[in-house]
Amino acid sequence: MLTSLSVTDFLNEIASNSPAPGGGSAAALAASLGTALTSMVCRLTLGKKKYADVQSEMEEALKQSEELRAKVNAIIDEDTLAFNKVMAAYGLQKETEEQKTKREAEIQEAMKTATLVPLKLMGLCIKAMELVKLIVERGNQNSISDAGVAALMLHAGCEGAALNVKFNLASLIDAHFVDQIKTKLEQHQTSLNTLTSDIFACVNKPLA
Repeated sequence: MLTSLSVTDFLNEIASNSPAPGGGSAAALAASLGTALTSMVCRLTLGKKKYADVQSEMEEALKQSEELRAKVNAIIDEDTLAFNKVMAAYGLQKETEEQKTKREAEIQEAMKTATLVPLKLMGLCIKAMELVKLIVERGNQNSISDAGVAALMLHAGCEGAALNVKFNLASLIDAHFVDQIKTKLEQHQTSLNTLTSDIFACVNKPLA
């Protein structure tokens, strides 16, 4: 499991000549860092007299952030497993017509899974960004730059996942599936851009 590796060992795996773990797992790691920073800012807000009126909001935000962190962490390994299944499908025999048909079906099925994994990461990033917007507006203002970094990490994770979704869609022949995914992709990217703009409008005010 990649998530059980040390930071150094994980980075060495990324830097190796193996195609997996690659960009998908790296995007999930970036998103995981974003959720971790979100949880940190929540904890730095809780218990402070100045923020007594938002304690219940921060407690709920912390709970949601930790749930999202667990889900995002799982995608670090899930993305690599999905890629490996695609490679295994491409490695199937293709000597007879029957084998070719089976191989193509396996490839298409594996590619769909490999597309849905980063799409799921995008959805999780959007939910996490909504929490960042809350803590930027209502959380400990002494940690607003940390919240800003959380947003940047989540933005990077979401955009990285989007690249993988787009790349995989080009190999799929199920037009209905492709259209559905493109619609969700566009919705996620619109939400991401709006949230990023709102968050940094708040983050940059005290830093100007």
